[in-house]
Amino acid sequence: MNIYRFSVIIEKDKDGYYAFCPEMQGCYIQGETYEEVIVNIKDALRLHIEDRIADGEAILQAESVSLTSMEIAV
Repeated sequence: MNIYRFSVIIEKDKDGYYAFCPEMQGCYIQGETYEEVIVNIKDALRLHIEDRIADGEAILQAESVSLTSMEIAV
């Protein structure tokens, strides 16, 4: 069994939570709670990895991740 490490961005909006993985294009999911979106993104990532392995595609992983939030006055 291989272990993979990915960056996951989780955002809260009026409808709940949204999560996506920048390294896995097209891998995104929603959930009503933070806990639900964590479970959902793990499942989505596992399925993406399994599909890529089956198709012989590379599995890209982030070497370094930096995240910040900024306030911009306009």
